[in-house]
Amino acid sequence: MIPHPEGGAFAHPVTTGIIIATLAVLGVSGLAILWLSKSGRAKPEFRRELWLRWGSWCVLLPLMLGPVLLGREWTIGAVTVLSLFCYREYARATGLFRERVLSAMVVLGILAVNFAALDHWYGFFVALWPLMACLLGVATIPLDRPAGYIQRTALAMLAFMLFGAGLAHLGYMANDPGYRPLVLLLLTAVALNDVAAFTSGKLIGGPKLLPATSPNKTVSGSLGAVIVTTTLVAFVGAAIFRGTPLGNPVWLVAMGALVSVAGQMGDLLLSSIKRDLGIKDMGTVLPGHGGVLDRFNSLLLVAPAVFHLVGYFVGFGLSAPTRVITGH
Repeated sequence: MIPHPEGGAFAHPVTTGIIIATLAVLGVSGLAILWLSKSGRAKPEFRRELWLRWGSWCVLLPLMLGPVLLGREWTIGAVTVLSLFCYREYARATGLFRERVLSAMVVLGILAVNFAALDHWYGFFVALWPLMACLLGVATIPLDRPAGYIQRTALAMLAFMLFGAGLAHLGYMANDPGYRPLVLLLLTAVALNDVAAFTSGKLIGGPKLLPATSPNKTVSGSLGAVIVTTTLVAFVGAAIFRGTPLGNPVWLVAMGALVSVAGQMGDLLLSSIKRDLGIKDMGTVLPGHGGVLDRFNSLLLVAPAVFHLVGYFVGFGLSAPTRVITGH
């Protein structure tokens, strides 16, 4: 179990520190954009893009951080809503929404795996991935439509793996009484990972990372993100996991590198899907960012990767009540 002091949402100093730092960054960035606008040092189109992104963050941050501070049920509920929004964009972009049977099963699978997290029923939680793979594999066989079977079934399995089983790990973390600082760290670290990659790439330049997949990403940007994110996660993680096996500096650095690499792989995974479909963004709901999935793609792989790393060394919710709904 993650060490935590007794008290409310702000009992852990890391929680308080992350919230204050996040608000400070938002305020400073807003002032910086205002200065650029007043001084005329940036083109109107660029200033407009910056204001759109800043405004989106003003809406996103309360929606991201608020549920984590409010409690376990709010956190799992927010992850469920996020999963469904991500799947909606994916289904519309790939055309999977036309396969009503498969699409309905993916939605039910997303609801089921998040219910397992809410129930704190780990056995059901981990069993749902192989069970859903089997169910999705046979779902359309009775329709007697072998044409297109591989494509539609593979799309559905990938959808549940990413938006169901993958993202639900973030919600399941909330079953641990000390979940807040870790979840907040992951949410802020993946955002910083993107910023560090963009900034390092622009400042240093150099060869492209994967030009066919993501033309704007560079090797220098990727390495810069690894350095910045690893440092942040290792430093903050030391305060979260002090006194546990994961408090070892070697494992903290490994966790930081895992967050950065998994976050970049999640971004590249979505880029591969978009390039294959020939689209730029998965949606337009977030001005300056694209769709919900464009903004939160890093968490698709970070959540399960960090969950199992922390679970191996520390465990999640080992002393908390289990099967809080179905066990009564």
